[in-house]
Amino acid sequence: MRIDDIDSPRIVTGASDSIIATLQKYGLQWDGPIYYQSDNVTSYQAIIEQLISQQLVYPCSCSRKSLSALKTSVYPGTCRHIKEQTTPCSLRLKTKDIELFFNDELQGQQSINIAQQHGDFIISRKDNITAYQLAVVIDDHKQNISHVVRGFDLLDSTAKQIFLQNTLGYKTPTYCHVPIITDQQGHKLSKQKCAQAVSTDNPQKTLFILLELLQQNPPQYLKKATIPQIINWAIEHWHSAPLKKIRAINNNID
Repeated sequence: MRIDDIDSPRIVTGASDSIIATLQKYGLQWDGPIYYQSDNVTSYQAIIEQLISQQLVYPCSCSRKSLSALKTSVYPGTCRHIKEQTTPCSLRLKTKDIELFFNDELQGQQSINIAQQHGDFIISRKDNITAYQLAVVIDDHKQNISHVVRGFDLLDSTAKQIFLQNTLGYKTPTYCHVPIITDQQGHKLSKQKCAQAVSTDNPQKTLFILLELLQQNPPQYLKKATIPQIINWAIEHWHSAPLKKIRAINNNID
């Protein structure tokens, strides 16, 4: 169990406790103590210092406004050859013009040129907060994560993380990006789009609906089953074939 709470300005009081309580309501358990990113800032900083000493990163003072004016998502390397910065800076990792390949369990073979499609990316923000891309790579390594299962919307981040893993000498986990669930307008159900939080009033009903959305064809008798029975059925009967190459699923079930 990991709580991503390193981005302190965006932390909502009580959010972590709410997440933990919701998981427990749905009968989901975890091994060992809960891992909080905020407890591992020293580890992140040690890796950043290592990358600095290896001259694999450089300071960048480019603002979001100046970058948005370029109308490209690929950083052009504006600050790459500037030796010193006097203003507060972010740190960017130097990427290479190479092709990265990985096989996603659901989305298939992926091929990404990290320099051409992303450019040098940020590993430490101007406010000295470790960027998600680096933090999650260090976390996965420390927790011995072998498989990463997450939403399709994070597939684009995978190449950056694999590049970091290769740079740091870490093993690369097996990746599986499942379809995201969207609303009637095709927007991902998320707090950014003001989607309602997962209800804890009737976990059994919600689990059954999710199994239907994920095309697992749960039998009708599961509607009256207990939470452990539903979860055990899902584990025993899970099949991924219906989700191959699917990026999003529309939530059209009442």
